[in-house]
Amino acid sequence: MSSTTTAGDVEDFRLEARVWIQANLEPRAETVNVGRLEGETTTHEEFDKARALQRKLFEGGFAGLSYPVEYGGRGLTALHERIFREEAAGYVTPDFGAAGAVTFGAIGRSLLAHCPPEFLEQHIPRILSGEEMWCQFYSEPEAGSDLAGIRTRAIRDGDRWIITGSKIWSSGAYLADWAMCLARTDWHAPKHRGLTWFALPTDAKGVTINQIKQINGNAEFCEEFLDEVEVADDHIIGEVNKGWAVTQTMLVYERGAGEMGAATVEPRELAPDLVELAKRVGRTEDPAARQAIAKAHINDYSQYHLGHRIAARLAKSKTPDPAVAAYGKLASGVLAPIRARLGMEVGGPAALTWTSAEEGAGQTALNYLNGRVTSIAAGTNEMQRNGIGERVLGLPREPSFDTNKPFSDVLNSARNWESKVG
Repeated sequence: MSSTTTAGDVEDFRLEARVWIQANLEPRAETVNVGRLEGETTTHEEFDKARALQRKLFEGGFAGLSYPVEYGGRGLTALHERIFREEAAGYVTPDFGAAGAVTFGAIGRSLLAHCPPEFLEQHIPRILSGEEMWCQFYSEPEAGSDLAGIRTRAIRDGDRWIITGSKIWSSGAYLADWAMCLARTDWHAPKHRGLTWFALPTDAKGVTINQIKQINGNAEFCEEFLDEVEVADDHIIGEVNKGWAVTQTMLVYERGAGEMGAATVEPRELAPDLVELAKRVGRTEDPAARQAIAKAHINDYSQYHLGHRIAARLAKSKTPDPAVAAYGKLASGVLAPIRARLGMEVGGPAALTWTSAEEGAGQTALNYLNGRVTSIAAGTNEMQRNGIGERVLGLPREPSFDTNKPFSDVLNSARNWESKVG
């Protein structure tokens, strides 16, 4: 709670939110989304319904609660965001799938940090109202963990830029209206110093977006091909050739520390999903199942409070450090696979079979298939450990041959090495 926010203010807001929610949102039916799994591919029809509901939140003053007032928000705190989520937990709220998490989290906050007022006045109110949803044109087939190694190029042509290249693993891009696109604008600078971010419409001429089928049957991830896409000079995000600063901001929010610890509700009940699973398979008295449930709850509880400690440290810093935020990302990457495995231990063979009438019964299997996602996406566990070791703990940096070399020389060296090996 900030020094300007009192307990009375918070309780007044809770009452305000509760009254508005009860008057304007539909209660969440117990049978909602029967047969639909969490994380399942969002359809265009579902997306349009979410837009309409987001508009209702915006007009009611409950969208972007911690966003600045001048751009359509309320100028409140992350605590108010959390309170609203708590009060709305039993009601139908906008679900934009992967695109929503990216838009309102990493992208929206990065735009606020690095764009001029005229750009923010144009886009942030539209984002908060659901009129504009965004995605990231970020990773590439040859630049995943090493994001600074991207090869998509942007060439200046008068007062515009021409972007050519390819991107991959863009969450929800098939539904998005705009994209934040990272491109190389100086090939003679070291790889971290020649990058620039651009805002571009996803329906711009030369943009092709394809969905990627995943192991779980969903298709939220996309690949993009950029064929001489024209972008206006005033759609640069941050500064030319200084895009790594924007990237650092984005990483803080991607790693889950941007909402100041309010992104989740404290897990007060004993692993409800696993308890329900144990009931379904008749193992509530089984000591092994009970031990697995207890372990999952301990991990959930510890991860939640670790997030609060990380957020408190970041809040004290004028420039939040992604290496500090990496603690939360690493915890998720380590604990998510464990929790997924615990679900399988509780459910056993029954976790792999279910009928379409059993609401959410397939979630345990889906969690297991997705168990390694957070240990890879937005930076692997190994990358988080490196960042923490070098930037927080002060350990020696790993040897790097390309940190200060012009990126063009790095590519030439790689080609020469490949030709010799071949």
